[in-house]
Amino acid sequence: MVRFGMFELINREPDLMVCGEASDAYEAIDDLPRSKPDLVLVDIALSGKSGLEFIKETQRLQPGLDTLVVSMHDEGFYAERVLRAGGRGYLMKLAGADELLRAIRKVLSGEVYVSDRIANLIFDQLTGRNLAMEGGIVERLTDKEVEVLSLIGQAKESREIAKQLNLSLKTVETHRTHIRQKLSIGSRAELIQFAVRWTMSEDFGVPGQGKKA
Repeated sequence: MVRFGMFELINREPDLMVCGEASDAYEAIDDLPRSKPDLVLVDIALSGKSGLEFIKETQRLQPGLDTLVVSMHDEGFYAERVLRAGGRGYLMKLAGADELLRAIRKVLSGEVYVSDRIANLIFDQLTGRNLAMEGGIVERLTDKEVEVLSLIGQAKESREIAKQLNLSLKTVETHRTHIRQKLSIGSRAELIQFAVRWTMSEDFGVPGQGKKA
């Protein structure tokens, strides 16, 4: 339903056209050679591969392809990671239709789109006023460790996580160990409790033929 709404919104614009859509990351990657988009809209939470990994993969396959993340997840934690991965912007789903179209056009014009709040945080970081972006202790984790932590918070066992992320069981267990070490979490049970609380806070937003999208 979200994709359908975006489809209708974008296609009503005279200078924009939707050239494809996909239900998961793998379907989207397979469709890139056919659709040849100028811009890809993607969520952080995807089936089979996270939005961060999807952006990295698209940059490997088609360097320079613009990607704009539109997500419910808190921009304070994810926006900088998206930009580091090669994305060109981050928009919260709470933003209105006009803001989405403005973000799309800004990225297509060669600029980066982030909210004023995130722009200020990045500026403060670059100038040394802040040592790190928002995100608290979870900021210590790598992108892959964040994926694993999120899936732990969704009550998935290590075998399920390994299958979903296309990793070995040993690799998932190594990630779990590193997460516990970095976050100073003692037991597996405590890790699950932390992951559930963190995932819930993320889900609810706490800490003619023109260009094709």
